[in-house]
Amino acid sequence: MPVEAARPTPLVVVVGVSGSGKTTVARLLADRLGWPHRDADEFHSPANRAKMAAGHPLDDADRAPWLAAIGAWMDQEAGAHRPAVVTCSALKRSYRDRLLRGRPGARLLYLHGTPELVRARLGARHGHFFPPALLDSQFADLQEPGPDEHPVVVEVDQPPQAVAAAALSLLGLAAPAPPSEEAPMSAQTPRSAGPTGEQWELRHGRQSAVVVELGGALRHYEADGVPVLDGFAADEPVTSGRGQILVPWPNRVGGGRYRFDGADLQLPLTEPERHNAIHGLLRWTPWRLLAHSGDAVRVGTTLHPQPGYPFLLEVFAEYRLTDDGLEVLVSAVNTGSARAPYGVGQHPYLTVGTDLVDTALLTVPAGHRLTTDDEGLPTGEEPVEGTEYDFRTARPIGAGALDTAFTGLERDAAGRAVVRLAHPSGHRGTDVWLGEGARYVQVYTGDTLGQPERRRRGVAVEAMSCPADAFRTGSGLTVLEPGAGHVLRWGMRPWGTTEGAAIR
Repeated sequence: MPVEAARPTPLVVVVGVSGSGKTTVARLLADRLGWPHRDADEFHSPANRAKMAAGHPLDDADRAPWLAAIGAWMDQEAGAHRPAVVTCSALKRSYRDRLLRGRPGARLLYLHGTPELVRARLGARHGHFFPPALLDSQFADLQEPGPDEHPVVVEVDQPPQAVAAAALSLLGLAAPAPPSEEAPMSAQTPRSAGPTGEQWELRHGRQSAVVVELGGALRHYEADGVPVLDGFAADEPVTSGRGQILVPWPNRVGGGRYRFDGADLQLPLTEPERHNAIHGLLRWTPWRLLAHSGDAVRVGTTLHPQPGYPFLLEVFAEYRLTDDGLEVLVSAVNTGSARAPYGVGQHPYLTVGTDLVDTALLTVPAGHRLTTDDEGLPTGEEPVEGTEYDFRTARPIGAGALDTAFTGLERDAAGRAVVRLAHPSGHRGTDVWLGEGARYVQVYTGDTLGQPERRRRGVAVEAMSCPADAFRTGSGLTVLEPGAGHVLRWGMRPWGTTEGAAIR
């Protein structure tokens, strides 16, 4: 039998209380995927409909034939090898078990919203047999899906198109919707907890990672109990850019001054000792949780027009753990009416467990590096061959200080350039792969960190779409037309004692 024929037919079960948007989201999913879909309301008997319309909640006996009818339709579609979407409130664990048991292709999509939000939506809905007065009974019966049910959870305090886009991405059924299709998010932010806010944990096999509310930063990543990042603790502030997303430019803008489309613009000088604006405008902004599952999380924020950057962007970041490590996608869309200059990067520090990075083995598949002046701004480009910056073959970092941008990246058949940091033994390490949108990589050994005790303890390997000072020079700069978007893809692949074997 062909491998494809042996795979279970995908079935998406959209669950949540009435008023959470199940019908709308299911229709959007089905339309984008080209799959059939049914609403659970269609399977209610006339007696059930009349009971609910009279203001009486259904009991387990009422729901048993209803769940059986939904399950029978799911089996019919799976038997015909037709992927499908079905909605069902499935408030109790036992109801979801009935729908999932014996159906290996079924996945839960849980639409989560607060009682206040859902009550407001139900109050605005007319002509439906489910009265808003029954909502309290729904929340009383609700047993939220647990981790062992492997749900994809999407917050519903955002437009349906954004809910559907997040669901498709985290279910792995389709690529995320193009940024131009993303809808703006509401201004609500998660409740703060500690210096970096909410902590969103991902787990997959023997891997775990943590993303934080502040800046959507990557705080922690480990595989098989071994730290991959020289990150920071939940009760610590972010320092030295650790794990931060750099939007709308990575690295530096000299003097913070640049000219774009005939206008002279001045950014705040966030690196005053060098008279530069550094690392963008979203590092200290709270990001909202848009969706999460056990092994993935999607967050986002709005970059509003401000002095020095009078442009409007919606920015999203998605982190996903797989058998092959951590995958990161950072996307942005220009939702304003004017063209916008744009660049992006991310700033993780890697460790292979050595006290200092001197003995770690580094490989950078780059033919050129950018030369810089005393302010850290590029002055030119030169080949690495025959210089101390040639890491095309693995070798110890040594005592030399690196704060170097590389380009001319050699890529594999999948279009990825791979930077490797390995333990001196050569038996374990981490590959940082640079995919779509990553045309440069900055390697920094931390010699100038403000915390002397953290210097040279880790190596920052920063995926970048453009080099420093791109706003002034135009080198590698992306110009986003209104409605246009940009995507940066990168990731980390820990490997163990067998060369190239991922830690899983």
